[in-house]
Amino acid sequence: MKLVFRQIPFLILLACHSPEMVLPPEDPVFAQLYGDYPTFREPSIVNRRFKHADMMRLTDSLGQAFQVNRAGFSGEEREIRCVSFGEGSERVLLWSQMHGNESTATMALMDIFRFFSQSGDGYDSLRGLLRSRLSLYIVPMLNPDGAERFERRNSQGIDINRDALRLQTPEGQLLKTLRDSLQADWGFNLHDQNRGTSVAGLPATLSVLAPAYNEARQINEKRGQAMQVIVQMNQMLQRYIPGQVGRYWDDFEPRAFGDNIQKWGTRTILIESGGLQEDREKQQIRRLNFVAILCALHSIATDSYRHVPVQAYESIPTNEGGLQDFIIRHVQLPVEAGGHLTDMAFRFHELENEDKTDYYLKAAITDLGDLSTSSAYREFDASGMTVAFGKTYTGRIADFPAFSKLDVAALVRQGITQFPLEKIAPDDRFRPLPVPVISASLANQEVQLNANPSLLFYRGDQLAYVLVNGSMLDVSASWQGWFDDLDKR
Repeated sequence: MKLVFRQIPFLILLACHSPEMVLPPEDPVFAQLYGDYPTFREPSIVNRRFKHADMMRLTDSLGQAFQVNRAGFSGEEREIRCVSFGEGSERVLLWSQMHGNESTATMALMDIFRFFSQSGDGYDSLRGLLRSRLSLYIVPMLNPDGAERFERRNSQGIDINRDALRLQTPEGQLLKTLRDSLQADWGFNLHDQNRGTSVAGLPATLSVLAPAYNEARQINEKRGQAMQVIVQMNQMLQRYIPGQVGRYWDDFEPRAFGDNIQKWGTRTILIESGGLQEDREKQQIRRLNFVAILCALHSIATDSYRHVPVQAYESIPTNEGGLQDFIIRHVQLPVEAGGHLTDMAFRFHELENEDKTDYYLKAAITDLGDLSTSSAYREFDASGMTVAFGKTYTGRIADFPAFSKLDVAALVRQGITQFPLEKIAPDDRFRPLPVPVISASLANQEVQLNANPSLLFYRGDQLAYVLVNGSMLDVSASWQGWFDDLDKR
């Protein structure tokens, strides 16, 4: 048996309901831009958990083509900046990290700053077009207090995105004031969504929405124009993530900023960054945001969206939930766990260090039984294999230096899956290990919801695979191969 990675089928999204509805051709510059993206990637940001100081440093270094203004302050007096670029008649407001732990688009905005800062690379005509037709106003980090803690809410404990009516948060007041003072023609509301969000069983890597402005979810001219731009974005994205662009739910939320900004007369586009296999830090999704945002700005600057049928928006499939991180199918449980046949689904939870700059993943069973209608980022078929619980190391291990002297690979191949340490330093939990280091000799002998069992999978009399912390290790693979498996979760 081998691990099965979900293959993403190549498909062409039919963004029309009838032969008469033909989309304008995609501009080839974006295929080239996607390939050249590493040239524009901001190298100082390598993961999602950067801080306000990083954003300040990067915006401090922007050149004369930009204006960097203090838009206001957060509840804890962190400066919130608005970066402007261009002198065109179309006013475009973009805001990111309204939720402090939703930073994918912020990374992409830093890359877009680098793109606009460069020249002589074949993209000057695109830069010149956007500069002359658009005036961009970009708030890269609306919730710096939440970003500091890598938490959704602000320092008051309020979800800023539910404060469009009462305006109890300084960050919400700032956004409302900025939109009103600009009378922005377009707004981009940039967020992250749960990795468990799916589209027809595949990850919803990006989801898009032209938010409703009333309970009836009517489509007026401006909302329709936001839909048209989204269709062009989707057309481009299908080249890179076929079948993995979803349409976010458009139920009207009367307290939300996106819905209200649409209601106040700004054509509003929501982009939600979800999950992608082997991209937990969302660096590939960051790249997709980069090209998607620039594609949308190009559509607005050229008015090409006006040739797109509004009905094509409905062809983007709607989001679903329930996507698991890992499913093991056809597990014949040990007698002490019931002895029956079941499928097992796992999700990973990020357990953070004190300053929220790092984390380790802890798996937990999220579903059991017949999961034939469920899907996951990764799957394993255990048909025909016998299963036993893993063993706990019985020798004394004083601390991590002592653990590091053990031949862990050889011990795992003997079915030993848990290693109790007498003393665990806080940083020890953040070491990238393919086996769990635990603080007490407590073997996990439970297969139930929220448990995280260690299991041994035998083919005949031979141990073939070991399940530890939601990762399936091939005992015939190298130690380095086990680390490679961790990187794919």
